[in-house]
Amino acid sequence: MAFSEVLMVSSKAKTVAEYLGELPPDRRRAISAVRKVILENLPKGFKEGIGHGMIVYYIPLKDFSDTYNGEPLGLAGIAAQKNYNSLYLLTVYGNPKMDKWFKGRYAATGKKLSMGKSCVYFKSADDLPLDLIGETIGKMSKDEYVAHFQDVRGSYRMKRR
Repeated sequence: MAFSEVLMVSSKAKTVAEYLGELPPDRRRAISAVRKVILENLPKGFKEGIGHGMIVYYIPLKDFSDTYNGEPLGLAGIAAQKNYNSLYLLTVYGNPKMDKWFKGRYAATGKKLSMGKSCVYFKSADDLPLDLIGETIGKMSKDEYVAHFQDVRGSYRMKRR
């Protein structure tokens, strides 16, 4: 799944520090708190950077280049939008088992889930069950994520024939 399929965000920042520096203090606090949880739980082999106007977590092309669009394989992203913040969880999107697990675990936290296909919407980090976010980020190793991507892509190719 490419971030470009999910949403184009408007920041022109070239680095994570620049991105965070563009944000008003309340947004910077929220995004930074979620970023901290992601970095603490990010499996080996994934990198942090800027892509599609947001902070993204991905497998570098040098480590896995067989993507359908020539872009790094994305795991997650965080972005400040006009009226809310977004956490893109691409391990949940397109994976019915992960989707069911995530939504069930989220409901058990007592926090209200506001979610699109891959995107969890939030105003502040307090709106999120950060432990669950960390667990979700760390749930799949790089190799497991690549295998899932290849399975999904193979299924998609078969359906299109």
